[in-house]
Amino acid sequence: MALPSSESESPRVDTAATPELHPSPLAEAVAIMARLRGPGGCPWDREQTFDSIKRHTLEETYEVFDAIERRAWPDLKDELGDLLLQVLFYAQMASEAGYFTIDDVAANLNAKLIRRHPHIFAGVEATDADAVLRNWEQIKRAEKKASGAEDGSLLDDIPRTMPAMLEGGKLGSRAAKVGFDWPNAEGLFDKLQEEIAELQHELASTGVERSTAAIEEEFGDLLFTAVNLARHLKLDPESALRVANAKFRRRFAAMEAAAGGRDALAAATAAELDARWNEAKNATKEA
Repeated sequence: MALPSSESESPRVDTAATPELHPSPLAEAVAIMARLRGPGGCPWDREQTFDSIKRHTLEETYEVFDAIERRAWPDLKDELGDLLLQVLFYAQMASEAGYFTIDDVAANLNAKLIRRHPHIFAGVEATDADAVLRNWEQIKRAEKKASGAEDGSLLDDIPRTMPAMLEGGKLGSRAAKVGFDWPNAEGLFDKLQEEIAELQHELASTGVERSTAAIEEEFGDLLFTAVNLARHLKLDPESALRVANAKFRRRFAAMEAAAGGRDALAAATAAELDARWNEAKNATKEA
């Protein structure tokens, strides 16, 4: 077996243990996954199921997001590898069960990309990104119609297991395709005020009239409206909230530092906290 060309290069799988010579690192990764799951492989990998590794897939996805937001490109390379591992894991388990193979996954993707990009592969004209999206949606609808997937609701294929913010945006976007939408962002600002008033009304209820479920429902309506306002503004609400979270972290850390630590901050009065916050806000804005 040839030695790695440098200390930083990952060692290859022993070809004596895996007779087939793999032409690419990706093919080698597929072979490694098969060996880990095969007879005499890793006990942990062998006992995993589709359900047991679902949470790892979600965790790896968030770690990819984090690396992108930090512009940490070496970390992103590593995290994309971890995400690819999830794909290889699912495909290997599916192959063992006789459902499909990793080659089937790639072939299906290739066919879909070619089918949904007729402006590249079939001479259809598309002069801008909007035209590309229109073509994509028309082809997608035709595919669903051919498979019988359009027999139910327009919203049926939006997974309920999505993060709620993402699901809300998808629902609003899908409903908009049949014209059920606010004509512009201005209408959503009015709707936000309406939802705030309805939430305040529920919060003002007392005694037996006060309903936690009703308060939760009105608060959910407020969030749903905010998510769809983001859609009209062509913003990703998840990214916008992550930016806000990061900003809050920076300002809160600045407050702690200015106060002399977390214990000193905890001992401050409400007025002192407010003053510290404004100082931190101004300082981080200048930075």
